[in-house]
Amino acid sequence: MLSTGLPTVATLGRRELAARLRGPGLRLQTGPFVTCVRSALPSLADTLASMYADYPVRDGDSFADFDVRLSGSQGLRRPVRPQVHFHYEGMAPFQPLPLAQAFPMFEWAMNWCVSSQAHSWLVIHAAVVEKEGAAAILPAPPGSGKSTLCAAPVARGWRLLSDELTLVRLDDGRIDPLPRPVSLKNGSIDVIRARAPAAELTVPVRDTVKGTVAHMRAPGTSVARALEPAAPAWIVFPKWERDAPAELVPVAQARAHLRLAENAFNYSLLGGAGFETVARLIEATRTVDFRYGALDDAMDVFERLLAQRR
Repeated sequence: MLSTGLPTVATLGRRELAARLRGPGLRLQTGPFVTCVRSALPSLADTLASMYADYPVRDGDSFADFDVRLSGSQGLRRPVRPQVHFHYEGMAPFQPLPLAQAFPMFEWAMNWCVSSQAHSWLVIHAAVVEKEGAAAILPAPPGSGKSTLCAAPVARGWRLLSDELTLVRLDDGRIDPLPRPVSLKNGSIDVIRARAPAAELTVPVRDTVKGTVAHMRAPGTSVARALEPAAPAWIVFPKWERDAPAELVPVAQARAHLRLAENAFNYSLLGGAGFETVARLIEATRTVDFRYGALDDAMDVFERLLAQRR
């Protein structure tokens, strides 16, 4: 397990955390990135304190890959219609959201920062989990059950690398972890709460553009290994269907390449490097479609895939 020797959000203490957020910024390390976060919103400070307690914090003069600020409404609008505004390097790339959505907005904006700026990796819209040195990449569109299928094995001891963004190295094809809180939506919130009662979840936020949203805190063991890359072993295209039996169907390499490219944010931008990286990823992995209706069946399939490699 890696140790950065840095203070964490928890060791800072609540008062120092709030002071940094209000003042020079909290330099928060998540995987290979450092983000300078500024905000005077008490609710955001509270949720960061709980969801990011285990994350390293850099000194105030350290380089930050991203500089973000979340602020509340000003003037007459403030008491009538409180909102949260996101600022990135002085710009406001998104419309404001209701103040209750401050933490979901922070998470969505962090995803945007990485997917739009981190071109030293092939960035795939996919969850990724790892066990015994083998990583399963789960690319899928919204509504396919990706986050639920990520949270469930994590609750059973798999390492969380990311629930949303898979960072594939361009030089050796390994995956750099970016473990952050897992975004759960609608019915999956109660599913994971029932399966993992010890997991820490935020209070559900209703009426977001994604429905009701709650975030599950990343396991401390995954955060502690956030600088430890993993080797890809499987690419699993999941699809949840009510009452469907768990079924794996091989996907031809050419078809898998196209589907993976469709799920990559910067495949075209990377040009030949993007093509080569996806081709190498396909060569190194088993590619399958995975239809399932019951999470227990899905977990059994994950364990069988792992057992076949031993």
